[in-house]
Amino acid sequence: MPVPQWTITDFTYRESWWKNRAILILNICLILPLLSSTLNGFDSSMMNNLQILPGWQEYFHKPHGMKLGLINSAHSIGILSGTPFSPYVSDLLGRRAAMFIGAAVMLAGVLTQASCTTIQVFLGARVLIGLGMAFSINAAPLLISELSYPTHVRKIISEIRRHTFDLLTCLSAAWICLGSYDGSGTSAWSWRVPSFVQAAIPIIQMSLIWFIPESPRFLMAKGLESQAARVLARCHANGGDERNPLVAFELAQIRHALNLEREYASGKSYLRCFSTPGNRQRMFTIIWIAVFSQWSGNGLVSYYFNTVLDKVGITQTRTKAAINGGLQIFNLASALVGVMVVDKLGRRKTFLISNIGMLTAFSMWTVTTALFSQSGNVAAARATVPLIFIYFFFYDLAYTSMLVLYTLEILPYNIRAKGFAIMNIVLYSTNAFNSLVNPVALETIGWKYYLFYCGWLILELLFAMVYIIDTRARTLEETAALFDGVKVRRGIMERTDETAMNLPPYPRLQDSPEAGQTWRSSASPSHFEAQTGESVVGFAR
Repeated sequence: MPVPQWTITDFTYRESWWKNRAILILNICLILPLLSSTLNGFDSSMMNNLQILPGWQEYFHKPHGMKLGLINSAHSIGILSGTPFSPYVSDLLGRRAAMFIGAAVMLAGVLTQASCTTIQVFLGARVLIGLGMAFSINAAPLLISELSYPTHVRKIISEIRRHTFDLLTCLSAAWICLGSYDGSGTSAWSWRVPSFVQAAIPIIQMSLIWFIPESPRFLMAKGLESQAARVLARCHANGGDERNPLVAFELAQIRHALNLEREYASGKSYLRCFSTPGNRQRMFTIIWIAVFSQWSGNGLVSYYFNTVLDKVGITQTRTKAAINGGLQIFNLASALVGVMVVDKLGRRKTFLISNIGMLTAFSMWTVTTALFSQSGNVAAARATVPLIFIYFFFYDLAYTSMLVLYTLEILPYNIRAKGFAIMNIVLYSTNAFNSLVNPVALETIGWKYYLFYCGWLILELLFAMVYIIDTRARTLEETAALFDGVKVRRGIMERTDETAMNLPPYPRLQDSPEAGQTWRSSASPSHFEAQTGESVVGFAR
């Protein structure tokens, strides 16, 4: 008689998640780590907006060229300084401790930035903010992906980094700067006020981070299986029953995945990320999509929107600020569209649509900028602004909603923190390079610099066609197994009798009159162990 084939969806809650008290509380708790991406978005948007404000320009004597590039890249330099160490802190002390450390360092940087009197102190504060952010943005996505309810993982991860929460703060930063300009004019308070507002998020995280649960995968990796069981029972099984089939399934799946990962990889250094063909394929894909997320032409607007608008004859401060504020609203709407379609279209198709749209819009944007620059064509200048909006619609569709999502989906637990750190190193290295080069290139060759990005977008499209693998409708462990060959697939995806995924013959939830409710079984722990060959935390040790 064949062994029953069980999947995690056989045990998950079927009704609207807000009707389940445990899931509702869990999702509210996950807002706190989401605030890490919020601060990142606020910071980048604020720096873009400060360059529009006359008060900031006059206070720091109108920085331009390499000096302006250094100001914008200082944040990325700080992130690069902390990123190599952040996964060790996340894996050694836990996700929550890493977030607390990051928030404390960011708070010190924000307060220094808001009260600085010289450009040198401003630069130092920017580096300090980036250093703290390195720990926060490494730990927060890991905590979210490992703590979320199984059927919510992808949707919540896709909120991370320049997504709904991030874009909301980009929007807030744009309109806070505009309001500060309207209220303070050209005084120093026009840029100090938005800087002080940044302090709110680190303070909130430092105050509340210890009130949310730790990652069950981290606890399991540290041998604290009973604690992991309690966390899963409290967060995923309404009522906190550690014998709940979903809790048992998740514990067995995590334990089995950790055992497989220990078997097929050893060592704790970053070399583990490249130690097997599957890992090398993962890192090749992750590194290049991180590069593309910054080298698609979006950096021109993210940090130098002031210069870009100057190139098409838009010079009034309030007009620039209003356009930038409108763009942030549009980015938010576009990112929400990305969330809604990514599971329907799949990862590969979404990347392809995004890259085709970006290439088309950016090519037209290049033409209109060239026409205005060469002949002063006013109609071309007016067309540039809507083309920027169209370009960002397609950029947000994939690279805003899926960079972190796709990275965490394809990484197994044993290299998830370090692989994510490598992604951030590449991300902020390319960002720092862009920040230094873009202002110099725009001053030197003007619109012709856009031609480089047109060619680069063609390469991005070819990469997406060849290397992006669709990972839709799989758990994190099943997705990671796609890259590791037959042995790991049999261990995780095919669910043979050697794995911890073959559960005892519980009735399926959809066949039960209690479907959608917390389900209890009279089956004994020993029955589960007989079927899986493994003990279950909460049943036996």
